[in-house]
Amino acid sequence: MKKLLAVIALQLLVAELVVGVTQSVAVTCEPTQLMSCLKPILNGTPPPSKCCRKLKEQKPCMCRYMKDPSLAKYVKSPGAKKVAKACHVTVPKCKS
Repeated sequence: MKKLLAVIALQLLVAELVVGVTQSVAVTCEPTQLMSCLKPILNGTPPPSKCCRKLKEQKPCMCRYMKDPSLAKYVKSPGAKKVAKACHVTVPKCKS
C-alpha cells in the first residue's frame, strides 16, 4: 500500500512540474506570427485554424500591439474583433 501511494505521489509531482513548466514559457511578441489573420481581418473571411492558434499564442502581446501606431489600426479594427470572436479569443482591456 505504501508503495502504491508513493507511486501516485510521484506521478502527481511529475504532472505538477510539467504543468508548471508549460505555464511559465514566455511568449515572444512577434506580430508577423499573425500574418495568417491579415486576410480575414481585411476581407471578413473566416479565419483559418493557424490564425486562431497564433492569435491565442500572441494574446499576451495584444496590448503592446494596440499601442504600436503601425499595428493599432489593424488590431483595433472591426475586422480584428470579428476574427478574435470567431477564434474564441477575448480582447484584453489594456491600461493606457
